[in-house]
Amino acid sequence: MKAAAKRIGLEFVGWLLVVAGLAALILPGPGLLMIAGGLVILSQQYEWAERRVEPIKREALKGAAKSVETWPRVLATATMILLIAAAGVLWFVGPAVPQWWPLSDTWWLPGGKATSISQFLSALIAVVLLVWSFRRYHGNPEAIAEVVDAARADDDREGFWGR
Repeated sequence: MKAAAKRIGLEFVGWLLVVAGLAALILPGPGLLMIAGGLVILSQQYEWAERRVEPIKREALKGAAKSVETWPRVLATATMILLIAAAGVLWFVGPAVPQWWPLSDTWWLPGGKATSISQFLSALIAVVLLVWSFRRYHGNPEAIAEVVDAARADDDREGFWGR
C-alpha cells in the first residue's frame, strides 16, 4: 500500500512539474528546468520519460550557457529578473485600481498575493540560475562550446519524439 501511494504521489509531482514547466515557458519562470525535473521523476516509472530527460537537460544547459555568454545577455537577464521581482512587489502591495484602467476592476492584478509569491519565487530561482550559469560559463568559451555541441549532436527530433 505504501509503495502504491508513493508511486502515485511521485507521478502527481512529476506531472505537476511538467505542466507547470510548460506554462513557465511562456510565463515568468524556469520552464525547461521544471520540465526536466518532472521528467526525471516520471522517468522512474515510464521509459518514454527516461528517453527525454537527457535531451531536455542538454537544451537547458545550452540555454544557461548562451544566456551568460556576453555582458548584454547577462544584463538583459538581470533586468528581466528585476522586472519580475518588481511585478511581485506590485502584486503584493495591491494598489487600488487606477482611473485609467479600461477593464473591469476584477482584472486589475488578478491572483493577488498568490501571484506575488509565484513571481518572487520565479525571480529567486532565476537569480540562483543566473549566478550558477555565470560562474560556470561566463568567460569560459570551451564550456559553452561543449554544451552547445552536445545539444547539437543530440538534435535528433525523430528519436526524441519516439518515432
